[in-house]
Amino acid sequence: MLRPPIKHCKECGAAVVYRIPDDGDTKLRAVCPACHAVHYENPLNVVGTVPYWGDQVLLCKRNIEPRKGLWTLPAGFMELNETVAEGAARETLEEAGAQFEMEEFFSLVNIARVGQVHMFYRARLLSDTFDIGFETMEARLFTEAEIPWDEIAFKTVRVTLERYFSDRRAGRYTIHIIDIH
Repeated sequence: MLRPPIKHCKECGAAVVYRIPDDGDTKLRAVCPACHAVHYENPLNVVGTVPYWGDQVLLCKRNIEPRKGLWTLPAGFMELNETVAEGAARETLEEAGAQFEMEEFFSLVNIARVGQVHMFYRARLLSDTFDIGFETMEARLFTEAEIPWDEIAFKTVRVTLERYFSDRRAGRYTIHIIDIH
């Protein structure tokens, strides 16, 4: 579900109106009738990794909503002042306490209907022990056959895992761009 609409100007606090700005823009925007500030609403970036150890991948069982108790790749919202790779590494460390080496960019998943873009890197684990954070109930390694597919928290994680194992079987990894409708 998309975020609620902007109601008040972030500059002066006045109630905004949704209209096409006078600057040649073509989309409805939250415009402040008092100070004329235009407020843009942009997608949120979710960043993470596909951590692997031999033929296994690391999944984390969520200890927070949404989808508490289901499995996911270590990932979360990108923070200001960090690159995509830095955010992916931070989330992997925070959620799984994993020791790893970042590898190449792996997948970009667009979910326009909820205003999100999910991006994953491959990450080679340097150890098979983990020091999970508070957002994680459990972190475990799974082979493809062991993955609890019916307990995967998000479709973005499922399609990324499917592409990962397909590439692994093919013996080469490519970049995947996926649109989820």
